[in-house]
Amino acid sequence: MDPADFYTGIVADLYGPLKSSSQDPEPYADFIRQAGTPALELGCGDGDPLLDLRRRGLDVEGVDSSADMLERLRRRADEQGIRATVFHQRMETLDLPRRYRAIFLAGPTFTLLPDDGAALAALRGIRAHLTEGGTALVPLFTPAPTPAEQIGHVRTAAAPDGAELRFSVVAEEHDETARTRTTLLRYERHHGSDSSVVERPWVLHWYTRDQFDKLATTAGLTVTAVTDPDGKPVSADDTGLLHFRLRAG
Repeated sequence: MDPADFYTGIVADLYGPLKSSSQDPEPYADFIRQAGTPALELGCGDGDPLLDLRRRGLDVEGVDSSADMLERLRRRADEQGIRATVFHQRMETLDLPRRYRAIFLAGPTFTLLPDDGAALAALRGIRAHLTEGGTALVPLFTPAPTPAEQIGHVRTAAAPDGAELRFSVVAEEHDETARTRTTLLRYERHHGSDSSVVERPWVLHWYTRDQFDKLATTAGLTVTAVTDPDGKPVSADDTGLLHFRLRAG
């Protein structure tokens, strides 16, 4: 399926109740304060951490490819009394009315782009929407295989209306040549005699540091730093969550 269609329908409905954690807003607040505003979050989803950053008074807008996730964000913003400007666009075809001092992704959402061509298009879009001297923050990681004991394990949660929500990993494939991990995920909602079950492939596409550096350079961006999420230096062979800082101009 088109990656932009993954977080729609039942998947968008179950995303909030079933997610195991929320993004810590502090690293992104620090990044925005250092890089300047206005700022843009790519792949803002249902509002974490965008709404928290707006609550702090930071000039941050958002963009996401899922209209369903953005609807959840707008509903949450209304409930919390927060003004949020968001756009329904894919990050590889950005066409926004504003340029930004800071552009970032909260977590490794960039790995949802299916191949190097889409990644390059997204990086070019980032470059086009940065002011001269502006900075982008792109978290990346190399996904490990899902442990065998987690295949078929069901995680559950209760919906506000009493429905039982279920999530499980059905199967998984790694393609080292294409640098992809394809995980078949099952989402279920059961309420009395009504049941909905959907299975969708979740594809992650990863990069070596050299590969990502070359893509960024081709897009007109310069990698100025690679750190862990706390801003500390990392080793050259580290495949955990890495924060790449890119500069325009």
